[in-house]
Amino acid sequence: MLHGHGVFLEEHEAFRRTVRAVVDKELRPFANAWEEREEFPRELFRRFGELGFLGLKYPEAQGGTAAGELYEAVLLEELGRCGSGGVAAGLGAQFTIATGPLHLFGTEAQKQRWLAPAIQGEKIGALGITEPDAGSDVAGLRTTARREGDHYVVNGSKTYITNGVRADFVVLAVKTDPERGHKGLSMLVVERGMPGFGVGRKLQKVGWRASDTAELFFEDCRVPAENLLGVEGQGFSQIMGNFQWERLSLALGAVGAMDDMLETVLAHVKERRAFGQTLGQFQVIRHKLAELYTARESARQLTYHALRLHVAGEYAVAQTSMAKKVATETCCRVADECLQLHGGAGYMMEYDIQRHWRDARLGPIGGGTSEVMNEIIAKQLGL
Repeated sequence: MLHGHGVFLEEHEAFRRTVRAVVDKELRPFANAWEEREEFPRELFRRFGELGFLGLKYPEAQGGTAAGELYEAVLLEELGRCGSGGVAAGLGAQFTIATGPLHLFGTEAQKQRWLAPAIQGEKIGALGITEPDAGSDVAGLRTTARREGDHYVVNGSKTYITNGVRADFVVLAVKTDPERGHKGLSMLVVERGMPGFGVGRKLQKVGWRASDTAELFFEDCRVPAENLLGVEGQGFSQIMGNFQWERLSLALGAVGAMDDMLETVLAHVKERRAFGQTLGQFQVIRHKLAELYTARESARQLTYHALRLHVAGEYAVAQTSMAKKVATETCCRVADECLQLHGGAGYMMEYDIQRHWRDARLGPIGGGTSEVMNEIIAKQLGL
């Protein structure tokens, strides 16, 4: 099928074939059941650890493969085709957002304690940034961590935390100096079972149902000072750096999901008959598909462009924001049009297209809304 690679080499495409085989055999056939149960098995983390999928960009010292971010990009795209946004989100959160800060800012001891078991899939991680009153406005976070001797005392709450229910550790954004705005932010690793750390209800979502999304509460939760990541007060830049890969990962997942939907709908219009011919024989349908494939290809190339810049170590905040916005918004449009092309069947739960349609809608919201992306792009223009 039309596939302008550009950014990937043959070794990446070989890896893609490996991942696709795993997705087709071990994820897709069970996606429906996991969606209905609103949970995928914890064993999947171990399985992905065993396959080396959770440590692609991490050093061998921690059990990673040091293959690099392009391999992870391939994995993210292929996970977009697994039939469940929730499965992709839960597994993806482990390597895109929860473990990144540990790798970048952790000491050797911290990496051995949390990163190594996370790469094995033995420990599940989560990233705790969003609060009921603050998401992308990181400087507005209210969760505090007050230093008391060799502990921090944490108070506050987080919400919409992917893997939050099952997490063994949470990389938590806290205010260590509430007077200093974004200069007073730090990152702490909080572990399951610490007194004062509570997991609220598992949130009910429109889509991404197989992933667990939690509310977290901290009431005088005592966290050892050695659980501080990096330097106190450096949290803002630690969070911002991580956002770039999270946003690229959402764009890549959207591209993979569009691939899956378009393949499905193409087969459908070639088969489904109306008024004595297949749907694909109607010009209006043919042109609709031409437009959808063009939109998908535009989103893909913009995403690959941002990925290329990111991997080369360039400052690509504007391009990353553009890719995230365009790919996720295009994915919503493609899902909606593909559902329409399925007619009445598209509205039935037994067809996967309705799930793609529900799952896609998170894209322009999660990891920074499209409106926030526009604001970031405008800032890069000096406005």
